[in-house]
Amino acid sequence: MQIELKNLVRTYETVHAVQDVSLSIPSNRIFGIIGLSGAGKSTLVRLVSLLEKPDSGEVFYDGQRVDDLPEKEIINRRRHIGMIFQNFNLFSSRTAGRNIAYPMEICRYPKEKIKARVAELLELVGLADRADAPISTLSGGQKQRIAIARALACEPDILFCDEATSALDPKTTQQILALIKDIQKKMNLTVVMITHQMEVVRDACDYVAVLSEGRVVEQGTVKDIFANPKTNVTREFMSHLTTNTQSVREDGVVIWSDVPAHYTLRFLNDRVETPVISDIIREFDVVFNISGAGIQKVGDTKMGTMVCDITGSPEAVNAALDAIRERGVTVEYEEVEK
Repeated sequence: MQIELKNLVRTYETVHAVQDVSLSIPSNRIFGIIGLSGAGKSTLVRLVSLLEKPDSGEVFYDGQRVDDLPEKEIINRRRHIGMIFQNFNLFSSRTAGRNIAYPMEICRYPKEKIKARVAELLELVGLADRADAPISTLSGGQKQRIAIARALACEPDILFCDEATSALDPKTTQQILALIKDIQKKMNLTVVMITHQMEVVRDACDYVAVLSEGRVVEQGTVKDIFANPKTNVTREFMSHLTTNTQSVREDGVVIWSDVPAHYTLRFLNDRVETPVISDIIREFDVVFNISGAGIQKVGDTKMGTMVCDITGSPEAVNAALDAIRERGVTVEYEEVEK
């Protein structure tokens, strides 16, 4: 299911929550929308999922405009949309299996079909033996697995994940993201992930849009955005992955100096294993003072990150930087206080 947004606007009194947002979300992919608190993420997902109407603009599913449908048709369309939330939103009065059954009961599925579908989904999310478990006995990760199963109950073609891993620890987050990726491939779903965590985008998404103050400030493939972030907002998100001073971080970057450095170099695929820096040192009269480095995977792409200073004559440094860029390495410069 391809989703097209054209010039969406949504205002609450004096708050401009969504301002002229246009996006193309490809079919059968995982698309991330990232932004800080107050950036307009939750409002945007409510517009895209037809829970609210925009003040102006248009929403299309597979080329058909859907935001202006009659209320009855919108309700029918929503039945083919799955939603996962940060706080699970499960019924404490129902068992795990009966939580999954609930949307099918609302849609008046036959009892035998509900029973079979619940068993199928419990197997899918790895909780085949917990059908009769009270919700209070489940861990946070298990609750989110039940929430995922419930979201899939009526066989949606779009799955929205609104901060679905924010309440989980890092290990459980990785497990849930792996599950969502596996489900997306098996069911050919279009998945839209709303998050403020760059790690979620890196580990799960194919495409990403960066939202700030209700506007899209940057969008593209995750690989391209990570390799060459163009806006300060995106760089700020990525700084948490590449420039903090922890000794060893989950993304593989090791920082061994508390002294801030001016340059961040990003290497993709074959560049990761090529002696670019050694070659530059041999060719130019410059010195690299490396503060931190590491390698991570973005989808199927290897990406190396190096935080460093480069010293030498201005002419030699500029020539070295030009040569680094010519070798396919992205160079970012930031003024820092030493």
